[in-house]
Amino acid sequence: MELVTPRLVLRDFRPDDWRAVLAYQRQPLYLRYYAWTERTPEDVRTFVQMFLDQQQAAPRLKFQLAIELKATGELIGNCGVRLEAPGAVQADIGYELAPQHWGQGYATEAARAVLDFGFTHFRVHRVWAECVAENQGSARVLTRLGMRQEARLRENQFFKDRYWDTLIFGILENEWRAGLRQSP
Repeated sequence: MELVTPRLVLRDFRPDDWRAVLAYQRQPLYLRYYAWTERTPEDVRTFVQMFLDQQQAAPRLKFQLAIELKATGELIGNCGVRLEAPGAVQADIGYELAPQHWGQGYATEAARAVLDFGFTHFRVHRVWAECVAENQGSARVLTRLGMRQEARLRENQFFKDRYWDTLIFGILENEWRAGLRQSP
């Protein structure tokens, strides 16, 4: 599986990708909004193996793709769309990016491609996403995609010795199509 955007290649994970994932998942900025306090090689091998296993599912319902810079081939994160069961009417998206690549539009570019794939491939009515409320960068990405904030779940997650609010964003298929028609 491969999706190509102007600056990125989103592709299925390969077993040796764990090293690149470990390099960014170990960074304190990356870890800020996750329950993890550290990432070990074993943790990340298991993480990547989960995506490899998803590739073998029939029918395939989860497409979590490695994000590579087209110009260099550097793996800088991952982005995906997931369906809970065959025939479900909604899917969710999620992404992560190496901190040194934040603020350059890569997450939006990758998520836009994955969102389009989700609506086209799964033919769902709605796609949603969740992010920690304090993660303003992630919330901006979801807004740029045309997603609307539908809810703020107060203190619904507990990690790193505190409660965190999360935001739920969603977009309907007709809203997505209308946004495509308005794009230059």
